[in-house]
Amino acid sequence: MKPAPRFLLIAAFAAVYLLWGSTYLAIKYAVATMPPFLLAGSRFVLAGSILMLVSRASATYERPTLVQWRTSLIVGAMLLAGGNGLVVLAERTLPSSLAALLIASEPFWIVLLSWWWLGQARPSGRVVLGLLLGFAGVYLLVGEQLAAGSGRAQLEGVGLVLLAAFSWAAGSIYGLRAPRPRSPVLASGMQMLAGGALLLVLSTATGEWRGLRPGQFGAAAWLGWGYLVVFGSLVAFTAYSWLLQHAPPTRVATYAYVNPVVAVLLGWALLGEKMTVQMLVGAAVIVGSVVLITTHQKKEG
Repeated sequence: MKPAPRFLLIAAFAAVYLLWGSTYLAIKYAVATMPPFLLAGSRFVLAGSILMLVSRASATYERPTLVQWRTSLIVGAMLLAGGNGLVVLAERTLPSSLAALLIASEPFWIVLLSWWWLGQARPSGRVVLGLLLGFAGVYLLVGEQLAAGSGRAQLEGVGLVLLAAFSWAAGSIYGLRAPRPRSPVLASGMQMLAGGALLLVLSTATGEWRGLRPGQFGAAAWLGWGYLVVFGSLVAFTAYSWLLQHAPPTRVATYAYVNPVVAVLLGWALLGEKMTVQMLVGAAVIVGSVVLITTHQKKEG
């Protein structure tokens, strides 16, 4: 694992913890009027193009190889088309906080795949305890909303988000050892272009372009889309790609526990959603689980 300055690690974790937590709300606003695959695909194609131009202007630019493009296609398919695309699709029917709850299953897959796929040590009791505490905390955080949901009408969305969590975890683990550029900016740009292109193909195949009228999307949808491009893709996704090269995957995956805290707090502050004692207890349990996992990783490192 390459050593990294502490302030860069803190900034990168802040991006994936806070900015990605806010993207669930932005997706909810955007997908209310925008077709889901077109929303996700256009977002990543634009952000990927910007990152490619930035990396091309760098003095340390390296021309991507065919093998690196193959990696980008696979990772882009798993992380962006499978991971993000399915979440956007699911948020047509699911509350943003419930989608964040279900994404919290991702660290389980990260731990299991790191052990099975990468041959890392069997998860210790402390890591397992931290993961279980984190999942319990997220359930406490939004469990009341889950119980009040429409149930059967949301089952399809629940299944999509769970599949998205596994796809994202598998793509993250695959990308650790696959050939990729040294620059995280270039690597992120390539993955976004590849994943975004796949999403646009899905958008075309599902007929999202028929009768499309962008002028009818509305200001809230466009603002949500712009937020996703800048903060969700350009900033947070690049930070995530960099973190995977400089921190243990299990530690990086703890963002999936913090994101629901951010999502629920934003819902309370901006949409007037309720904040109960149970939610506050859940948030405290989540913070404790992250501390448990991250301090364990520091001692091992």
